[in-house]
Amino acid sequence: MSQAQPITSSQMSPEEAVRRVAHARELLLKEVHKVIIGQDEMIEQMIICIFARGHCLMIGVPGLAKTLTVSTLAKAMHLKFSRIQFTPDLMPSDITGTEIIDVDPTTGKRSFRFVHGPIFANIVLADEINRTPPKTQAALLQAMQEYEVTVGGKTYPLEQPFFVMATQNPIEQEGTYPLPEAQLDRFMLSINITYPTRAEEREIVMATTQTVRHEIQPVLTGRDILWIQQLVRQVPASQHMVDYAVDLVRATRPKDPPSPDFVKKWLAWGAGPRAAQNLILTSKARAILHGRFAVTADDIRAMAFPVLRHRIFTNFNADAEGVDVDQIIEKILEVIREPTYGETIPVGPRPARKVVSKAPDASASSAVSGSPQSEPAASPIPSPPPAARPTPIPQPITPPTRNPSQ
Repeated sequence: MSQAQPITSSQMSPEEAVRRVAHARELLLKEVHKVIIGQDEMIEQMIICIFARGHCLMIGVPGLAKTLTVSTLAKAMHLKFSRIQFTPDLMPSDITGTEIIDVDPTTGKRSFRFVHGPIFANIVLADEINRTPPKTQAALLQAMQEYEVTVGGKTYPLEQPFFVMATQNPIEQEGTYPLPEAQLDRFMLSINITYPTRAEEREIVMATTQTVRHEIQPVLTGRDILWIQQLVRQVPASQHMVDYAVDLVRATRPKDPPSPDFVKKWLAWGAGPRAAQNLILTSKARAILHGRFAVTADDIRAMAFPVLRHRIFTNFNADAEGVDVDQIIEKILEVIREPTYGETIPVGPRPARKVVSKAPDASASSAVSGSPQSEPAASPIPSPPPAARPTPIPQPITPPTRNPSQ
């Protein structure tokens, strides 16, 4: 396997950084689609989650290439990959590792030696995470939140970058343990994986019943991903975009007086502040992946579903009427509109836009020799407000001491 070429540089403008990240996205998609047919939305959301330094929960029936997609991404990013099959008898030490007695063959002296578990990898696939008891599920909490594990009173840091990608079967409920809300909130995104189209399924059958095998080439390194993660956090999000994200999250809480009536009717409880944080972070990652150095309302609307769907919970009214979480999120997006600069929009129906004509300013018209003042041409890349101008591009990060090989 060839070594990926680094995309970082010590001197780089924001435009060049955006161009390189967008190009890296194209290269990643090209490599992944060598073995994965379709599932474009799932793949893009997984890349967004990685670049935003989060963890994702993938929900789908068996046979939709969840495991294969994660392992293929690990190869394309030149990262160490580990898979944990969650079963009812899995113990926390099977994930984090354990201490064993080591005997020196020359002196006969005994000492404890820590044996690293499968959690010590860059990308960890927690396969069927809801099949293991809560005690074992909780072993992931410290690793997902603090990027370290504690065994025998000693704390061991995890190698960066580090991601947990968990899978879950939505159909089979017998013998499973639902994830507690505290652990669900640790996942940045919840990705629903659907069946492929007829054309995609036909292509899958043709590709997987032959002897041709495609070799995945690494196009990124761990150093590149750490640099992109820093770059994502420097993408500016204007105040009115932050207000829009906060308004969407607050509208999911049925006990808040401004929340819509259908939220009070159908939801038991809504999302917490971490949802707004993740909504802005993933919107920044999506913006830069699409070649923009500013967050737009389209980015927030696109990421609202995977960010919110595992953080809001329906009640008996919604279950009786057959209303699911995605339908409620869609209605929230319809009634909450994005505010403009310096404007606060109360929660409620989206008002109709009014066109107001204003008489030209006499002083402004005289300054241009009597000609009417024209509107400036719209830029293809939205400009942030003056207070949110992009800061200098971060310097490349020193690569980890150990470069994992595939």
